[in-house]
This record gives sequence, structure tokens and C-alpha cells, in this order.
Amino acid sequence: MSFGDPNNPYGQPQGQQPGGYGQPQQPGYGQQPGGYGQPQGQPGYGQPQQGPPQQSQYGYPQAPPVQPYDAYQQPGYGSGMPELANWGYRFGAGLIDGLISSGPYLALAVGGSPTMLLIGYAWLIAAMVFIAYREGTTGQSPGKQVLGIKLLREQDGQIVGFGKAFLRRLAHIVDALPCYIGYLWPAWDQKKQTFADKICSTVVIKSN
Repeated sequence: MSFGDPNNPYGQPQGQQPGGYGQPQQPGYGQQPGGYGQPQGQPGYGQPQQGPPQQSQYGYPQAPPVQPYDAYQQPGYGSGMPELANWGYRFGAGLIDGLISSGPYLALAVGGSPTMLLIGYAWLIAAMVFIAYREGTTGQSPGKQVLGIKLLREQDGQIVGFGKAFLRRLAHIVDALPCYIGYLWPAWDQKKQTFADKICSTVVIKSN
């Protein structure tokens, strides 16, 4: 009487492991093949995770690179960056500011006396400083306030400050040099900037 193959004393079919009552043994004591109870298809212990934070050479996660603020595409303050002011708004605001600064100067210069001319120059300089101060601290000159537009930094959409606003006023000389084409540049420029805006990295937006 034969008790079976001596190499297979329990009578199990060849090729199967003794995993308990003839069932194939599962890896990890009934766990899925992911290892240590991980669901199938998920990375298990010792397997690389997907999308880990980038590590620096010292083992600390590296901060994502700072992207430059793009005023005509990226959201600014509030729910989104307001629309850029077109050439018509900018021309109207510049006309109002020009009347405030140059109007009294021209009226005083008509007299022709040195004293009146000196007073006219003093008014012109004071008016330019005042307009730059308003633009730098509030974003709006008197003309920009009337037209509802505002001057901001292109990088982050913040107020430019008096120093940069005054420098921008001086940079308008570049706008005037090539037949005043710099003042017309916002009519077709993608960011609606004058040459002075590009030099100082500023934009003019509609504030309401």
C-alpha cells in the first residue's frame, strides 16, 4: 500500500506551496502585494513614492522658485488683476495733469518779466513733485484719480513709492525724445506701457 510520493508526502499538487489547506500562500499574511497592508497598485514599503518634494543637497525641501509678477496675466490683489488702462484713459489723465502743471506756468510766462517767469518755473517744479508724490503714495495723480486709473509696480502690483514715481516722471523725457512716440506706445503695446513704464517696471491699471 502506497502513501504517495515521498517527495510530496501530503498529496498536494506539484507547484503549490503549503499555504494552508491547499490555498496558495499570499504575500504578507493576507495582504496585497504592495507590502505592509498597502492597497494593490499603491507603492509599498521601500518603494519610491510618486511626486516627492524636491530635496536639496542638505536634505531639506527646496522652496519653489519665485515667479515674477506679470500684471497683465497673473492675479494681483483681490480676486484678480484689474484691466490695464488703455491709451485713451492714459492720455486723458496726462492731459489733466499737464493742465495743472503747465497751465499756470504758461500763464505766468506770457508776461515776459523775469520775476513772473521764475515764479512759473517754481510752479512747474512744485507741480511735478506734487504729482509724483500722489502717484507714489496713492497710485493716482489728480488726472488718474478723475479717470479711475492707478499706477502700480509691475512685479507685485503694489504702490511704487515716491522715489520711483519721481524717477518715472523724469523718464518721460525718453518718451518725448523720438517724436513723442513713447507716449503713443501704450496704444499697441501688450502691457500698455510707455518707455518710462518699461524703464521703471510700472503699469497703469483701471481701478474702477
